[in-house]
Amino acid sequence: MAFTQAALFTFSLYLVAMLIIGFLTFRRNRSFSDYVLGGRGLGSWVTALAAQASDMSGWLLMGLPGFVIATGFGSLWLVIGLAVGTFVNWVFIAKRIRLYTEKLNVLTVPDYLEARFRDRTRLLRLISATAIVVFFLYYTASSMVAGGKLMELAFGVDYRLGVNIGALVIIVYTFLGGFLAVAWTDFFQGMLMFFALIVVPIAAIGYLGGFDHLVQSIAALKPEHLVVFSTDDGIGMAIAGVLSLMAWGLAYPGMPHVVTKYMAIRDPDLLRKSTVIGMVWVLTTLYAAVFVGMAGLAIYKGDILGDSPKVDPETVFIKLSYLLFNPWIAGVLIAAIMAAIMSSVSSFLLVSAGAIAEDFYKLLFRPSASSKELLWVGRIALLTISGIALYMAQDKNSVFNLVEYAWGGLGASLGPVILLSLYWKRMTKAGALTGMVVGMVASIILHHVEAVTAYVYELLPAFVLSLLSIVGVSLLTRAPSEEIQREFAEAVQNGR
Repeated sequence: MAFTQAALFTFSLYLVAMLIIGFLTFRRNRSFSDYVLGGRGLGSWVTALAAQASDMSGWLLMGLPGFVIATGFGSLWLVIGLAVGTFVNWVFIAKRIRLYTEKLNVLTVPDYLEARFRDRTRLLRLISATAIVVFFLYYTASSMVAGGKLMELAFGVDYRLGVNIGALVIIVYTFLGGFLAVAWTDFFQGMLMFFALIVVPIAAIGYLGGFDHLVQSIAALKPEHLVVFSTDDGIGMAIAGVLSLMAWGLAYPGMPHVVTKYMAIRDPDLLRKSTVIGMVWVLTTLYAAVFVGMAGLAIYKGDILGDSPKVDPETVFIKLSYLLFNPWIAGVLIAAIMAAIMSSVSSFLLVSAGAIAEDFYKLLFRPSASSKELLWVGRIALLTISGIALYMAQDKNSVFNLVEYAWGGLGASLGPVILLSLYWKRMTKAGALTGMVVGMVASIILHHVEAVTAYVYELLPAFVLSLLSIVGVSLLTRAPSEEIQREFAEAVQNGR
């Protein structure tokens, strides 16, 4: 009991610190722009860590190690796909969308798409905002599930009570502080996640007697887990599996919670430094999470395998923290999991609230709404979305499965549209609209077709179908106006 109390004390200090940041940034939100984009005033370090911490979520410390325990080193293809996708986003998306959105004077991704294509029908804005809100509900619920599992295992708190406690802290600091609170908490949370993911696998491998003993333990238990590319089920299945895992990286251009961090940096030229920081962070944490999973498998062996394991694979980071460290340090390490959860949920809530205020309320009900009015509508929307996500999180689902569905849906519906909107001047409004709808519908339908998902992650075919739809419809419809093409050329020139 004393052990748990000591860990709970250090963990609680972290929660209080996050609330303090929310209160300190409350008065800095004087307008809706401040609330959803921080007035475009972030520096390179905050931009980099805020983007990556909000991207990875509790999935990094819970879902990914659990996936590694189930699949072994074959999970490295997922890591490679995510790393490549992250790099492409920083190098090819970040600067262009920062400059383009400033030129168009827009605050949200749906607002950008409407302005980019001069869409007077408002369909681009409405459909993209709908995709964001719907899929972010699943994403938010996944992080709340992770928070409930964390509180239950780490401190013996009832699962549902744990979900509510974690959600309450996130809601308070996001409600009060808006984008600045989210960005600065993400910065500190990113540092904490980085530290924890370096320390735990190193300690675990040391506990096992070194890397060789880790490999020997897994070889004796699950030798197939040491193989990165297995052809046991045929070369076709092996290639399909690799492509499915690497396809996760395709989704990055369509992740609004990441893209908005690029839009908020003070100076576009700072993005080069942010790229280096972000890539070092993501490569280190992804590969470290793989070794957390492998070390957990070697230590807990049969207790963590099977359909009804004694140890939930998605909680192995928590188990290792208690096993390997004194309670004060364990509390800090467990706080890193909550940091990952909070960094993502706060971003999901903020982007969704911005979409509802700017892209639904202002568009459909109050075109003349003042900035202060939108600020409070956004806060009310945040509370509403939080309540729905909390309801969805009451069932203890798999964190990985919820993230997989939301990631695929957002990536297929928004990824191809945003990517081509920044690189192809011939792209038309009709092409963007068709691609978005095709990607969204294909992702949802394919996710429920077992004959497809048994072989390939639905994101891959949905992304390709969306891409082909954009190109095909754009070529069959009238080219954009000279004004739009000139605007595109100026943005591209500045974004190189």
